[in-house]
Amino acid sequence: MKALIQKLCQIYGPSGHEEQIREAIVEEIEDIVDEYRIDALGNLIAVRRPAGENGKRVMLAAHMDEIGVIVTHVDDDGFLRFAPIGGVLTMTLVGARVVFANGVEGTFGVEGRPLPNSKPSVDQVFLDVGASSKEEVPVSVGDAAAFRHQFSDLGGRLIAHNFDDRIGCAVLIQVLRELRETPHAVYAVFTVQEEVGVRGATTSAFGIAPDIALAIDVTTTGDTPEAHPMAVALGKGPAIKVKDRQMLAHPGVKQLLIETARQHNIPYQLEVLEFGSTDARAMQVTREGVPTGAVSIPARYLHTPSQMVDYNDVQHAVQLLVALLSSPIEL
Repeated sequence: MKALIQKLCQIYGPSGHEEQIREAIVEEIEDIVDEYRIDALGNLIAVRRPAGENGKRVMLAAHMDEIGVIVTHVDDDGFLRFAPIGGVLTMTLVGARVVFANGVEGTFGVEGRPLPNSKPSVDQVFLDVGASSKEEVPVSVGDAAAFRHQFSDLGGRLIAHNFDDRIGCAVLIQVLRELRETPHAVYAVFTVQEEVGVRGATTSAFGIAPDIALAIDVTTTGDTPEAHPMAVALGKGPAIKVKDRQMLAHPGVKQLLIETARQHNIPYQLEVLEFGSTDARAMQVTREGVPTGAVSIPARYLHTPSQMVDYNDVQHAVQLLVALLSSPIEL
């Protein structure tokens, strides 16, 4: 599974520009699902048909998009100004690298001579693609860039710049690989534009009208020095969401995940996230409402160029979801 994770993390795909990562995911799933389609917004919807007639319509969502930047201006000296796509942290920009859809790479600089303790605002940061004039710049206003950094395998821990949410996509693909038979109609949805307003989950959930929905995403941890207190840590299992800033998990879905984990001796944690949210908040309020929860991969340093996850947590998330989908669901 590590090879799959690395592959997904090395593919370009900021919000609104998910074509390349979607094509890569299609290659991974086209032979292991009964059908798949791409909807009008760009979501990839893969379907596994049920083995029986009494199952649920289950939607699992992992978002393909990653944070990035979009060019807003090119000056006469060939430097680019930009706007964030999603929740870009300004403090992580200087020295970071990006890549555009056409393969052009660049790095960020800051105006003037930055002092050791300076905290530049986003309008003081520019993008340098190695050009000496406006005419030499190989990209245009409106072009989007994603961050580019090396994938690192530390053995039990992995580092990449876009585990949010390529790790969720990898989990969902692996679930489809390992799920032999299910009583449910499983809709595995690789969504677009989560980072800019859960747009893909909003439209796809409306079209699917699931009986139950789960987001597969990442969550922060409280296991680093002087971290904000949080009862989630790397290496202690996937986190079953209780709440985040914009949704409360359905009690029945939360309990179903807990009971499934206990029955199969799968380690788990409970997630109460004070900041941020996931596709779950959109699926929960579609149509007349959908019982919704989330399985989160604990990750350190989210929305930075070096996010870290524990490989065992990833594998246990796969086991939990396969176990859930292999059995009848009663809420």
